Amino acid sequence: MIPEEFKDMRPFEPEELPAAYDSLLADPMFRAVVGMVMPQIPAEALGPMMHGCKTILEFQYTFIRPLMEGVIKKCTAGLTQDFAQLELSKEKENYTYISNHRDIVLDSGLLDMVLFTQMGLNTAEIAIGDNLLIYPWIKTLVRLNRSFVVTRKGGIREMLQSSIRLSSYMHYVIGEKKAPVWIAQREGRSKDSTDHTQESLLKMFAMGGEGTPAERLIGLNLAPLAISYEYDPCDWLKALEFQLKRDNPDHKKSQEDDLANMKTGIFGYKGRVHYQAAECMNDFIAALPADMPKNDFYATIAAEIDRRIYSNYLLYPGNFVAVDLLQGGNTYADRYTAEERAAFEQYINGQLQKIQLPNKDEDYLRTKMLEMYANPALNQMSVVKG
Repeated sequence: MIPEEFKDMRPFEPEELPAAYDSLLADPMFRAVVGMVMPQIPAEALGPMMHGCKTILEFQYTFIRPLMEGVIKKCTAGLTQDFAQLELSKEKENYTYISNHRDIVLDSGLLDMVLFTQMGLNTAEIAIGDNLLIYPWIKTLVRLNRSFVVTRKGGIREMLQSSIRLSSYMHYVIGEKKAPVWIAQREGRSKDSTDHTQESLLKMFAMGGEGTPAERLIGLNLAPLAISYEYDPCDWLKALEFQLKRDNPDHKKSQEDDLANMKTGIFGYKGRVHYQAAECMNDFIAALPADMPKNDFYATIAAEIDRRIYSNYLLYPGNFVAVDLLQGGNTYADRYTAEERAAFEQYINGQLQKIQLPNKDEDYLRTKMLEMYANPALNQMSVVKG
């Protein structure tokens, strides 16, 4: 029996599915969205198809899997993975995948495709911020897609209670349900692709579970995961946001901006996409001195997660072209051809043309976009010798 305290944040249970389906089917916006992204489903067939799904996995297989397969086919040059560093099986799949964060929807969506369709394992429970649940139907839909809600609004006391509940739920999923979890290494995407694990996230992990902080973290089976997109279709939107914030420090994205980022991220072209799992953190954490100061303890673990993510990036020619363009040289010309360099420069120019601003600072925007592609390579070179 799932504890009552998790009821409003967790994925739906099988007996709750019919009411969730009915609430979605009664929402005109939901039906319109389904009509746009899944036009092959007749409107009159949607309800019977949904009610035919008796579990979340059946719902994902019927609705989410075809959508993701279409995205992979039309919007990528292929999805590959390597999870050999983990001991993965039907009996041992309860890892907490903590990854760099590139795309609002697809980071977790493509992970599920890797786990489910490529490896024959269960889909992960997905941590999603409530700031993205801007309509009631979106909250219902994500909970049908095995997501649990992370509260990001409220006072200090409310946020503390929410963090304790979130941590306790993650420990419950890993320890009791024996299911996998995905969570980003930081709140929000890394706009410049310099990925750093938030120490506050690790402290939140240690609020739940039992034992010492080390034992609590070990209980989550943390597995760093490096996600590598050849192209980020939201790169121009991120660059635009950089200039807006530079020109007005008080600028904040609107709900419409979040929706635009979601749509662009899902349906924009991403080129090659690779998921590389690093070794589980348990042995590293267990080997840390028991008397280590708390701040050093969390900083050391965060730095090691970063190192494992950096070293497991799959880098593409554009990453090295970006470094050379930023540095004004040809240091990494052996990592790409002249044709690949020309194609990447043409790509950047095309993305820049999408940015419409009255005071458009093209040099600044170009630099910001190049940094997004250069930073994964620079970070990997900082931790990998040779």
